[in-house]
Amino acid sequence: MSDILPTIDDPSILRRLAREQLHTLADELRQFVLDSVSQTGGHLSSNLGTVELTIALHYVFDTPHDRLIWDVGHQSYPHKILTGRRAQMSSLRQLGGISGFPRREESQYDAFGTAHSSTSISAGLGMAAASAITGDLRRQVVAVIGDGAMTAGMAFEAMNNVGPDSELPLIVVLNDNDMSISPPVGALNRYLARLMSGQFYAHTKKGIAKALSIAPPLYEFARRLEEHAKGMVVPATIFEEFGFNYIGPIDGHDLDSLIPTLQNIRARVREGDGPQFLHVVTKKGQGYKLAEADPVLYHGPGKFNPSEGIRPAKASKQTYTQIFGQWLCDMAAADERLVGITPAMREGSGMVEFEQRFPKRYFDVGIAEQHAVTFAAGLACEGLKPVVAIYSTFLQRAYDQLIHDVALQNLPVTFALDRAGIVGADGPTHCGAFDIPYLRCVPNVAVLTPADEAECRALLSTAFLHNGPAAVRYPRGSGPGAQVASSLQTLPWGKGELRRRTAAGAGRRIALLVFGSLLAPALAAADDLDATVANMRFVKPLDVDLVLDLARSHDAVVTLEEGAIMGGAGSACLEAIAQAGLAVATLQLGLPDIFVEHGDPAKLLSQLGLDSSGIARSIRERFVLPLRAVA
Repeated sequence: MSDILPTIDDPSILRRLAREQLHTLADELRQFVLDSVSQTGGHLSSNLGTVELTIALHYVFDTPHDRLIWDVGHQSYPHKILTGRRAQMSSLRQLGGISGFPRREESQYDAFGTAHSSTSISAGLGMAAASAITGDLRRQVVAVIGDGAMTAGMAFEAMNNVGPDSELPLIVVLNDNDMSISPPVGALNRYLARLMSGQFYAHTKKGIAKALSIAPPLYEFARRLEEHAKGMVVPATIFEEFGFNYIGPIDGHDLDSLIPTLQNIRARVREGDGPQFLHVVTKKGQGYKLAEADPVLYHGPGKFNPSEGIRPAKASKQTYTQIFGQWLCDMAAADERLVGITPAMREGSGMVEFEQRFPKRYFDVGIAEQHAVTFAAGLACEGLKPVVAIYSTFLQRAYDQLIHDVALQNLPVTFALDRAGIVGADGPTHCGAFDIPYLRCVPNVAVLTPADEAECRALLSTAFLHNGPAAVRYPRGSGPGAQVASSLQTLPWGKGELRRRTAAGAGRRIALLVFGSLLAPALAAADDLDATVANMRFVKPLDVDLVLDLARSHDAVVTLEEGAIMGGAGSACLEAIAQAGLAVATLQLGLPDIFVEHGDPAKLLSQLGLDSSGIARSIRERFVLPLRAVA
């Protein structure tokens, strides 16, 4: 029975516990995380792995005055629970509930909002510099970053900015839960970690450096000797070249090692010893055997019974991600020029089978979206046909590379944009709202918007065979259930299709121009309104002839897209109508100028008026249409 956890409403209470009570608290916290996530769904493996680290950080540091930043934020559930949000965990990632990631507006303990990776060191360095500028000499900043996030160039850009002579109060904690370079963690490493984080080591190192400074050759020899000595017991000294004092690796589940090491580090920073780098080794899924055995499966599960584990889901409609994965394998078999690239999203992007079947043509570049795009450009320069599988919001991180390295050179790179539109539980940081506006303004880039699963496969083939950059955007989850052909058929380039015509002699004639996933609700609304519906398929090149034909033959034109209205596909239609000098009433429906919150996708679409009833209601209100008589 949990006795300690219910008493912890904020970290100040945690800091009053006796050290021996923390082990019990860790057990209770881990069980609470497991029970809570099994009821709501969410990220599990990573959070089970950071229980002791979270307790130790809040026990040693004076949060929220000391700043604590969780890179990505997948591992922040224990932090949320210990900072006054335990009772709200039942609403995790649900509409109106708390976020699955740190958010500044949610708690004073969330020092920096995160969800995309590799931002923590940059943000922490900025906070540490601000403390130095404002004279808050007591504040310390801790950035917790995973080994996967360390592959991103941004993390190294931030460390490079620290510099060898910095005295900023920045502490980086590397949460290493997957790196093969980590040696076994035992008593020797624990002893060395305490030694290297302690004052005696620091003062001795400074004293020797001062004494040898009068003889530069001896100082350089001593420095290199120390590096080689450290190299025998730690994996690298590259972090010291960036200006950090490196400590570790230590067992991230051993509170008796974590706490004194962090206390030593905190004291060193207060002494003005500059940035510190602590390397801790943790295990994903720690304490729950099923998650330990398969941390990928338990990375972000839905609801499940902890005593039974995750059961295989019953066969249902294929997801767009699965459609892409099958297409990728089929097209790779047909065209040896195809290479597949993912920035550390093999499972999420549906590339597991492709890696197995075509290992020499599969590239996981790690969390390095900028590199992924320019790497693809290099492949394309040599006659290959790269397919970059990437989430809509992650491509945002490589926008300059998209423009400068791909579009400017008009290289045939296909971007498979998963998670376009509303994503649901992951919320605003992962909502693919902006890809149409940020892509359609770039010369040479084509933007394709399939309306269902069959079109997704066909438009992927169409984009791949195009001799230039093209992006195919498709939503998370499944579509309306269209029958998918096994062939690699294509669709006419830059052409839409009419899917419904308004009855002859009807009243005010309305034309719905639909881009992508909203076609099904648009058709339902059109039945109610007796409206014409066009499945546009292409945002760019836009089927201008179809747009103008409908604008001339109808009293009003309505555009629909599951993306940002501002600068989106509807804007492209209005630009074409204006350029032709036509006068027609218009209405743009899509995602408004807000960050869409987390919640059930169907509920969010309904709230935004993008389900069939909401679409019909908006059209009636805009054009003052009467309700149709019910037969």
